Amino acid sequence: MKKNHPIRRFMLASAATVSGIVLLLALKPASDPAAASAQAGGAAPQQTAAAQGAAAGQSGGTVLGDVAQTQYGPVQVRLTMSGGRIAKAEAVQAPSGGTSSQKTELSVPKLNQEAVAAGSADIDTVSGATYTSEGYKKSLQSALDKAKAAGGTQGSSGSSAAPAAQARVVTGSVTNTQYGPVQVRLTLEGKKVTKAEAVQAPSGGTSGQKTELSVPKLNQEAVAAGSADIDTVSGATYTSEGYKKSLQSALDKAGV
Repeated sequence: MKKNHPIRRFMLASAATVSGIVLLLALKPASDPAAASAQAGGAAPQQTAAAQGAAAGQSGGTVLGDVAQTQYGPVQVRLTMSGGRIAKAEAVQAPSGGTSSQKTELSVPKLNQEAVAAGSADIDTVSGATYTSEGYKKSLQSALDKAKAAGGTQGSSGSSAAPAAQARVVTGSVTNTQYGPVQVRLTLEGKKVTKAEAVQAPSGGTSGQKTELSVPKLNQEAVAAGSADIDTVSGATYTSEGYKKSLQSALDKAGV
């Protein structure tokens, strides 16, 4: 039987010790507090950048107006707001095809510029592009209304929140005319009319043309006058009279 030599046992023990030390040195960087701190420090900027990107997206101030249907196609306006003012206006939908595209190319850039300059929907109709202009102004007004409602509490003082809190919508009774029903809806702040729109109006053939011609004017006059004492639009007598009757009923319901 062979005997274990003391020197051999010593050499085996030494080899085991060296292997253990090497193993510990190999594992140390993974558990090194400095390395862990460096890794945590590298992850934090990525999370912050993502959070900042989300915040920037939420505070971009982009508002999309309602689609306004015109005789030649839909019009829809998108606004970029900054500090409660229009920083950019653009038409994301507009009539296209044939002469409609030419009129769109002619009118929309002018309408965009006027919207930014005026800061309201009280802008001029572009000559030769009446339907596109009127549709643009309708969608622009709805975008402004949405922006106002969303930003009512973002003013420099608490007083700016009061008008938005008082805003209310009142719909007048339906007035039947020879060419179809007319119904007016009002948006009011307190007792002031801030928006008027016809939710029903004669349509089809010449009736539709007369509606496109008269209703935008009637809406503007209703807001400006704050009453039903407005002029009849020439060439659209029945629609105008029906509009005024429904407008008066809405004002009565609102207590104005």
